[in-house]
Amino acid sequence: MASSNALRTLGLQHIARGVGRSTNLVISKASGSYVYTVEGKKYLDLTTGIGVTSTGHCHPKVVKAAQEQVGKLVHGQVNLFFHEPMVKLIEKLKPIMPSKQLDTFFFWNSGAEAVEAAIKLARHATGKHNIIVMQGSYHGRTVGTMSLTTSKTIYSAGFGPLMPGVYVTPFPYTLHSPTQKAVPQDTLRHDLCIEYAIEQLELLLKQQTAPSDTAALIMESVLGEGGYVVPPKEYVQRVREICDKHGILLIADEVQSGFGRTGKYFAIQHADVVPDIMVMAKGIASGFPISGIVSRKELMDKQPPGSMGGTYSGNAVSCAAAIATLEVMEEENLLKNVQERSKEIFSRLNNELVPLLQQHDIKVDVRGLGLMIGVEFYGNGLAGLQKKLNSKVSDAVAGQCYQNDMLVLTTSVYDTIRLIPALNITKEESAIALDTLIKSAKEVLN
Repeated sequence: MASSNALRTLGLQHIARGVGRSTNLVISKASGSYVYTVEGKKYLDLTTGIGVTSTGHCHPKVVKAAQEQVGKLVHGQVNLFFHEPMVKLIEKLKPIMPSKQLDTFFFWNSGAEAVEAAIKLARHATGKHNIIVMQGSYHGRTVGTMSLTTSKTIYSAGFGPLMPGVYVTPFPYTLHSPTQKAVPQDTLRHDLCIEYAIEQLELLLKQQTAPSDTAALIMESVLGEGGYVVPPKEYVQRVREICDKHGILLIADEVQSGFGRTGKYFAIQHADVVPDIMVMAKGIASGFPISGIVSRKELMDKQPPGSMGGTYSGNAVSCAAAIATLEVMEEENLLKNVQERSKEIFSRLNNELVPLLQQHDIKVDVRGLGLMIGVEFYGNGLAGLQKKLNSKVSDAVAGQCYQNDMLVLTTSVYDTIRLIPALNITKEESAIALDTLIKSAKEVLN
């Protein structure tokens, strides 16, 4: 077997430079919550392929389902055939949808492709063209989806001209809302932030994109790359009302927040809102590439045959893996595990990490739902520590976690860490993870 150094050198020389990477590790296998290098060193993985390996790495049931399917049918092209795994996957998905009205599916490969499918459907179904997106959103890196992405300029810089007809409205991110300038720093006024965000959305519809030209508003049910920010329930409900009033379709992007990540099958269920179109990907098949959209049949039926499709759409092996993933979620009661581990993690972050940073005049905003957790550093002492470290605090802590054999990611333009463990992470593993995170933070501060 080639050494890590040889494989790493080859990769650095011949893999596109445009691919950003958080480590240069060369891994040979993974199991559960751990990944292993070629030399056998293991790392506790709180990245899960950016929220993809939802049942942990190489869950035996998922692996078996994929292996068995490979021996029967690998590729049954969607424009040519129905195949059993795809139809059975629909049968498994229908009962867990936020509403029985969401009953018609289209499968693709990646989250970005599914977002584009949702935009195509919205334009077909309404006969309108403009799309409203949220400030801080991330929807993908294709030309279409990077036109919808506003979390960082790196995703679209140098690629213009982008897709026209996209308009941006503020996301209710209280910590960075203009409304916070009028209140004491220690007070987070979510109510003022909601009112401001709603006012700006209504103003957008009066000044920039008329409802008669606006096909859809697309919104991540929890802001992902923008910082793991949960929109207040009231805000989501009022957005739903505005969309209904003006005949605008509401698209829920559940690529990162779906399939149990937040303690419910889909994060929008926390707001008691039903979208017109919902986008799914990442955790649906525990690492196998598949994505999809779901909507009402009367909307889907407005698309003429031939207007949707793709070579690998709803690949048979990926569909089999997705069925097995859903069965694991049921059999192992993963939603309950997510809820229980979430309580433990939030408790320790608030009771141990927050006071630790307060000693350095740095505040910590611990937020999220389930096992989609953001930890943002801010406050008076932040700039001084950033200058001392010559980096963001989140980058330094993530780097120290890596030195302590644990993988975590940062996110957003702000100083934020995100925690995305497997949905079946154990009580013991989550305790190790928090011990390592807090230890790493102490080492950075000292």
